[in-house]
Amino acid sequence: MAHGLGESIRRAMVPIHREGYPYIAGFLALTVVLWLLWAPAGWVVLGLTIWCTLFFRDPVRVTPLDPTLAFSPADGRVAMVDYAVVPSELGLGEEIRPRVSIFMSVFDVHVNRAPVAGAVSRMVYRPGRFLNAEDPQASVENERNGIIIETATGPMAVVQIAGLVARRIVPFVRQGDSVGAGDRIGLIRFGSRLDVYLPAGAVPLVAEGQRAVAGETPIADLTGIRPQPLAVRTL
Repeated sequence: MAHGLGESIRRAMVPIHREGYPYIAGFLALTVVLWLLWAPAGWVVLGLTIWCTLFFRDPVRVTPLDPTLAFSPADGRVAMVDYAVVPSELGLGEEIRPRVSIFMSVFDVHVNRAPVAGAVSRMVYRPGRFLNAEDPQASVENERNGIIIETATGPMAVVQIAGLVARRIVPFVRQGDSVGAGDRIGLIRFGSRLDVYLPAGAVPLVAEGQRAVAGETPIADLTGIRPQPLAVRTL
């Protein structure tokens, strides 16, 4: 019985990504100090410590093995489904491509995942401003890290964009690496956006306002066969 209970607790606990350990440790140390100096302040920082721990959670995700689909690279809300030109530094020309943008609030999981399987052919980091990640201008003005993944249907660009609060983009892959759909490719601290520029002919399968789960929610049909989603409204 004890073994079964312990296993149940272990499975219920969400793993924390190692990138968060220094921040969590810092918050814990500050909590102890403030508790000794003035308990009410300690309680406040304890709440921030819990939030910081949840921010760096890294849950297990199950990605379907379907090469005809692209999956969400981030947890969050679909902010835009439109057509745009890939940022110039990635060298994909002036072709207008389908784009799906996903906004991550400070309460979402911030570990980013590869939307498709392929080879990382190019990575370019570009410093910039820290506009609100939901601002359309954030795509061209904010700090960002662009990743090109070569697929059977053509190159796909994934752009990690820092937001109003975010101050660092942490990539987990390098140019020349191979990734599988759903593999972890990076993390952004704290609150940000992911733009996915799809190959020409791909059909987005999500609508603005929809919630997406990294590595599990299909965001596009790469074959262009499946119909686009029906328009939705929030009630």
